[in-house]
Amino acid sequence: MAEKLVKLGIKRQKGYLYYVDKHGDVSCAKMARGKKKGGGPKKVAKVGIKRKKGYLYFIDKKGDVSCAKMKRGGKRKKR
Repeated sequence: MAEKLVKLGIKRQKGYLYYVDKHGDVSCAKMARGKKKGGGPKKVAKVGIKRKKGYLYFIDKKGDVSCAKMKRGGKRKKR
């Protein structure tokens, strides 16, 4: 189950990818379509989230920042 961290209410534009960048802020970049190139990222909101290992951070349907514990499956590699 996801946990809501910050309520932002970001309105998404069609053709853009919204994500939490490595600095913990919300950024967006134009998605590449066919032969058209994508665009560079631009900051949408400064949040400054401190990330924890083993969690997935994302923008939910309401435009808020949420996180969920990642499920790890499969076989373990032998050392």
